[in-house]
Amino acid sequence: MNPPPTVFAQILAGLDANELSRAAARFPMSRASRSLGVYDHFAAMVFAQLTHRESLRGIEACLGSRSARAYHMGIRGRVTRTNLAYANEHRDWQVFAEVAGVLMRRSRRLYVDTAFELGLAVDLFALDATVIDLSLALCPWARWQKDQASVKLNVLLDLRDDIPVFANIYEGNRHEVASLDEIPVYPGSGYVIDRGYLDFLRLFRLHAAGAFFVTRLKSGIRYYVAESRPVDETVGLRCDQTIRLNSRTGRRQYPVPLRRVSYVDPETGQALVFLTNWFALDAFTIAQIYRRRWGIETFFRWLKQHLRLRGFFANSPNGVRIQIWSALCAHLLVAIAKQRENLPASLYEILQIVSVSSLEQIPLQELFMKIDTRNGHIDIPKQLEINYS
Repeated sequence: MNPPPTVFAQILAGLDANELSRAAARFPMSRASRSLGVYDHFAAMVFAQLTHRESLRGIEACLGSRSARAYHMGIRGRVTRTNLAYANEHRDWQVFAEVAGVLMRRSRRLYVDTAFELGLAVDLFALDATVIDLSLALCPWARWQKDQASVKLNVLLDLRDDIPVFANIYEGNRHEVASLDEIPVYPGSGYVIDRGYLDFLRLFRLHAAGAFFVTRLKSGIRYYVAESRPVDETVGLRCDQTIRLNSRTGRRQYPVPLRRVSYVDPETGQALVFLTNWFALDAFTIAQIYRRRWGIETFFRWLKQHLRLRGFFANSPNGVRIQIWSALCAHLLVAIAKQRENLPASLYEILQIVSVSSLEQIPLQELFMKIDTRNGHIDIPKQLEINYS
């Protein structure tokens, strides 16, 4: 009987090689590498993420020591430090971005049966950005402040299953609010947005498209109260108001009423003021929706702790972006494998086990089977006596 494919090959099965080829055809290299194709490049970068490789030499050493298994995983080229460095420098990062988009759509379809958040019958998304620090000496193109360099990863996260549905990467000096012009807008869905994204003209575009948003109100915003509703102060609510913007610019950018909800967190005592266009929900649900925004902070922490987003294999803008996109692809491939194989473990557990068994030839489900190996006492009843009479 033929042995099963390697664990890493089973993870890569979430992406068809033809989809990767189509993405590469849209953004061809000016001078393609003859010995390292786009699939070899992609597989090597995802392998580095899943196995925590620290350098291009480490990738070369690991795959070179198991060249026969690498061949059966579809890696037919010469994965060397020189070839990887050339590909990271010259293959357009948008190839990896296109593949990440394919995986986002696939994972969202797989998780479509997940229960809705907070009992709502609509999709709920969280939008935020995280700063990925770089060395200013090695990456002067990413200067953010006087002595700091960074890029920002902006993500729109589906809060039902913590799967990203949109992402982009840009320099650290670009303001996050510009991402509101780029995210997909799904009518009837809810968007939980940090107050750093508070821009009334862009929020009105969400409202006009039939989407709902929940954000925090900044101090200094001029408005007047058009209506007040009673609230239950025992759960932390302080007020529930319908307001209109009072400044000339505010009235022009957001000409319709808004809802203002004041809430004091019973656990921390922190006073929070929410701004939303969601009038159909009760005020306490609005507060709970914003509390759920913490899911995207957990997602960013997970990426930075368990994938390769601290030390980079390249210093160029293209190489840095390729590595960040490959980290997102690795996360999505693991999420797809979890749902496709119905694995009981968490994403963290799957990633840890895959990292030490990626080149083993064993079915994924067997890796997560719990077998009781304890030597317990077995009570064997006495054999019945045979009666010859």
